[in-house]
Amino acid sequence: MALKIAIVPVTAFEQNCTVLMCDNTNEAAVVDPGGETNKIKAQLERMGAKPTKILLTHAHIDHAGGTAGLARDLNVPVIGPHKEDDFWIQSLPQQSMMFGFPQAEAFTPDQWLNDGDTVTVGDITLEVIHTPGHTPGHVVFFDKEGKKALVGDVIFNGSIGRTDFPKGNFDELVSSIREKLFPLGDDIEFICGHGPNSTFGHERQHNPFVSDHRG
Repeated sequence: MALKIAIVPVTAFEQNCTVLMCDNTNEAAVVDPGGETNKIKAQLERMGAKPTKILLTHAHIDHAGGTAGLARDLNVPVIGPHKEDDFWIQSLPQQSMMFGFPQAEAFTPDQWLNDGDTVTVGDITLEVIHTPGHTPGHVVFFDKEGKKALVGDVIFNGSIGRTDFPKGNFDELVSSIREKLFPLGDDIEFICGHGPNSTFGHERQHNPFVSDHRG
């Protein structure tokens, strides 16, 4: 029993929208549908996936811009992020204008998430970790059994998320990474919102912002 994972880069920001499918049930979740939802639907079809939910790590336009339309098209609920990101969701129309994206709709998730919650994709259970800093309501989805984490824009291969947006906080972000993510294990591979995958162990050694060598 495992997750099949497909990454679909969407929007001008090349955001890694991720399709997670339980190989036992073919039930799937779409994580962070920022836009170009036809690409996402085509990927679901290629996989023979039965979408059951949309999961959001946070509500910046490149991660959440396509959510309302895709949820309607697939007739699935929207789960996440943490309620602290509601102001970002409500500002999606303004965000889309600001960044020259197609018009995005505001919405209200069917369920907000808190630290310690779990969500399921078919027979797979994902742990929810609240990781503020990039945005105040950012969450990470952790597949303990599969040793995978979907970290949104908290940490990247060689970098970390920006904290110069409203309610961003650098110290909080570093704390989220070091105290909540690194303890999950060096061998955990993470899928980030932009760029290639990495592992927490690699970033502990080499990430210039949060490595163990920074003290």
